[in-house]
Amino acid sequence: MPSPEGTHQVEVSESDVGERLDRFLAEHLDGFSRNRIKPLVQEGHTLRDGAVFTDPSKKVRLGEVYQITVPPAIDPDPKPEDIPLDIVFEDEYLIVVNKPAPLVVHPAAGNWSGTLVNALLYHCGDSLSGIGGVKRPGIVHRIDKETSGLMVVAKTDQAHQGLAALFEKHDIERTYKAVVWGRVYPTSGRIEANLGRDPHNRKRMSVVTGGKTAVTHYKLEENFSDVACLVQCNLETGRTHQIRVHMGHIGHSLVGDPVYSRPKLNRTKSLPESRQTIIRKFSRQALHAQTLGFVHPVTNKPLKFEVEFPRDIMKLLTAFRG
Repeated sequence: MPSPEGTHQVEVSESDVGERLDRFLAEHLDGFSRNRIKPLVQEGHTLRDGAVFTDPSKKVRLGEVYQITVPPAIDPDPKPEDIPLDIVFEDEYLIVVNKPAPLVVHPAAGNWSGTLVNALLYHCGDSLSGIGGVKRPGIVHRIDKETSGLMVVAKTDQAHQGLAALFEKHDIERTYKAVVWGRVYPTSGRIEANLGRDPHNRKRMSVVTGGKTAVTHYKLEENFSDVACLVQCNLETGRTHQIRVHMGHIGHSLVGDPVYSRPKLNRTKSLPESRQTIIRKFSRQALHAQTLGFVHPVTNKPLKFEVEFPRDIMKLLTAFRG
């Protein structure tokens, strides 16, 4: 297996002819994914027969020699940061926090600091579980940057393993509240639609054939004159952007969602301008992880937590209610 850093050279053989460059390199370099190689090619880290080559989709030809240079990685070790935490529950094994939007859960490209992990490292010191790896200590699950609400984090390896098993068996109670456009009908239902990467935009998820099984249960809680409504969503599975994609799939995208929803402000024309302004300025998906319940993985004690809406969603609801 090659070192992650340094220069690696590959020659195109007969069996490789016609492959995309990024796929060809990923197949021949152990430890490299196509998603990792593609930006390296685009950023000019690849040579073809000694000349810089930047087209990852180009089909390779017999006898061509490619060199790809992987630059040194940015230090991935997150540092403790004194970021306030809204702690709902904590013992020696785990901690439950009410994550605000727009706090990112763990360090990644573009967010190497200022994350929930940085805050947890400061608060918990060395007590976080190491199973999640250097960049994700204690993280068993996550919620999107712009989603608020409850998360549980493991402080010991024993708790981490136990929580991971609960999530795998879907033995975690998770209730979300979402403000969506229109009025859902029927007023309750089950959405089962497989999810995967959008073939036209890899930064989005979409309902796809052959994707991962995803099931969401929804129920109408409050209708706002058919302009929008408040729904409760319970997750049977926990896929990336599941509620956002599923609700959009049935025609009721989340208010404020910058990725999966187009503004539908024409629906609010009957409202006073002041209320329209509040709705228009709400710029994150109106989604809140309100309830979290599970059996403690070490003490076996049933636990259930619930947190109120954050101020911005309360203000949004007031604008819709009038």
